[in-house]
Amino acid sequence: MKDFEGLRVLVTGGTGSLGRALVRRLLSGAVGHPSQVVVFSRDEAKQHYMRLEFHHRTAATDDIIYRRAHEVLRFRIGDVRDYDALLGALRQADVVFHAAALKQVPTCEYFPFEAVLTNITGARNLVHAIRHHDMPVRRVVGISTDKACKPINVMGMTKALQERILIEGNHGGDGTDFLCVRYGNVIASRGSVVPLFLGQIRAGGPVTITLPEMTRFLLSLERAVDTVLAAALDGKRGETYIPRVPSATIVDLARAVMRVEGREVPIVETGIRPGEKVHEIMVSEEECFRTGERDGYYTIQPVLPELRDPSVATGVLSGEYSSMHDTVSVEAVQALLEEATGEIASFA
Repeated sequence: MKDFEGLRVLVTGGTGSLGRALVRRLLSGAVGHPSQVVVFSRDEAKQHYMRLEFHHRTAATDDIIYRRAHEVLRFRIGDVRDYDALLGALRQADVVFHAAALKQVPTCEYFPFEAVLTNITGARNLVHAIRHHDMPVRRVVGISTDKACKPINVMGMTKALQERILIEGNHGGDGTDFLCVRYGNVIASRGSVVPLFLGQIRAGGPVTITLPEMTRFLLSLERAVDTVLAAALDGKRGETYIPRVPSATIVDLARAVMRVEGREVPIVETGIRPGEKVHEIMVSEEECFRTGERDGYYTIQPVLPELRDPSVATGVLSGEYSSMHDTVSVEAVQALLEEATGEIASFA
């Protein structure tokens, strides 16, 4: 697939941070002009405000709500937990970006079965609907997280199983390619630490960190979209795409945010939260031997040997790809934040 020209695109969880940025890129024409882009999500309020935002309106008039049936951008209320609702949405989709998820680590710890229903059952519903109802979908890209690698929290565990369910979907025949993308902390996403730090600094402090030595991978929202589109356009069936991005300690990230804001406030250590890792991993030691490289991305071949592509060179890593290795300076983090200032303002 070379671009999205004339294709019908479905984005589950399309009102989230990644979904909105992805939809904006698709509508820009930078990767071809889709015939339609459908946002599938369960939150009518977020859809309402996204509709107004994308139509550059401040109020919902009848032409916005009722007379947009032939617009490229469309909205559909539904939940990935609801098989029938998802089935209906898939009937007119050539490409699916599966971004719907419960992703807040503490929330998933307190409501683990809710995470199972969305992150695992939702993926199962997607695969089952495509495989058993002769859907026209050519390609599915599932959005995962570094927390799915060697998971120690509910969010990561459910995302790890989501990855396996989607990749196993390639056993269903040759009609649909299933791939995944796994990345780290998106600087401007809802619930991420950077908007939290900004709010604390603007309120006069203190900035709260869990552990000073904690590290995280950092990437901008646009870099996340780049990764998702690279997987969709260039990935091979069954692969998991991994962006090569910088990492930093949480304390250096806090200092960099203060520099961007031009204000110093105290830093207070609060201790690790339920389900948190000290360091994140995007490629484990066990995945190294089946990891290759393409156009600046790491690509992990499927764990199931019959799904692997023997023509893909692997073994490019000799150890795990962890956020604890090669952390960047405060100055480098500051530069990254300054590049993403517009994104942060949109989602803070």
